[in-house]
Amino acid sequence: MQLHPDLTWRAVTPADAPALLRLFNAVEEADAQPYRMALPEVEDMLAEPWRDLARDTVLGVDATGTPRAYMTLVAPPGDTSEKRVFLDGGVEQEWRGRGVGRTLVAWALARSAEMLAGTSADVPWRVGVICGTEDERSQRLFTRAGLAPLRWYASLKRDLADPLPDVRVPDGIRLAEWTPGDDEEVRQAHNAAFADHWGSQPISAEDWASGRTMFAPAWSLVARDTTQPGEPVVGYLLSDRFEEDWPAQGFTSGYLSRLGVLRSQRGRGLATALLAEALHRIAADGLEAATLGVDTANPTGAFRLYESLGFVEYHGEVLYAVTSTGGARLDDLATL
Repeated sequence: MQLHPDLTWRAVTPADAPALLRLFNAVEEADAQPYRMALPEVEDMLAEPWRDLARDTVLGVDATGTPRAYMTLVAPPGDTSEKRVFLDGGVEQEWRGRGVGRTLVAWALARSAEMLAGTSADVPWRVGVICGTEDERSQRLFTRAGLAPLRWYASLKRDLADPLPDVRVPDGIRLAEWTPGDDEEVRQAHNAAFADHWGSQPISAEDWASGRTMFAPAWSLVARDTTQPGEPVVGYLLSDRFEEDWPAQGFTSGYLSRLGVLRSQRGRGLATALLAEALHRIAADGLEAATLGVDTANPTGAFRLYESLGFVEYHGEVLYAVTSTGGARLDDLATL
């Protein structure tokens, strides 16, 4: 497929990490996103072994060799009952309005069809991209390309200057700080806890171990059931420290990235105990807030739980997607 003629196109390479960092952050700033990337995050992303940079990325550079637009695709390696491809792309502010974004999305959809070509006929598939709920430009672009809003997500903030909830651990449960020795058990608990969540797929050990550059072990917790042999993991909370986000957010924060409780333990206050303990730990380190992201239609009632603990929404995102369950065919992706 011929990409936009105003730029020279090639695949992304690991050596592009510093230039990509500048481009990623320029795009996020232009889109008023409360996030920024750090160089180690970009380097980790490009090093993920399941990414085919040569085939699943494109980078548009100007006459000086400066990257101005990009698109990356990734298919999570652990997907079983639904095959997914996630798009992530952007165009620098000064290069918008020329049709660059349209050609990037068209290329991404055509390439997604190739990535999904081997999917069994009885396994559904989904191609999706996330954008801010107030990013009308991107929403128009995705709509014209044949994608439709499918799911809404909220970024929540909890001011740590307000009184914090008491930590009340359910009987028979032991809370402890995460250690490397817990990690595989926590992954398995995560896959079990999220098996009933919309769109969730098992996370492979390889995928689980990636993206840990900003991981905060001191704010991460494991809950074990002391009444069962071997004290199995029945809940967990993993946290990150994204300092690059703080200027864009306007406050310092700890990010609660993953929270899960096994179905057998739900309704006992374990999730509340994990959250309360994490809030106390982040506050003790002098940060102003705790943040997290939540699916607004989460079937476990997580949104209501967070609100009850003082979390409020400060940013929203929407998943735009085209799906086989919605009637799309892979052949359609090349013509959307």
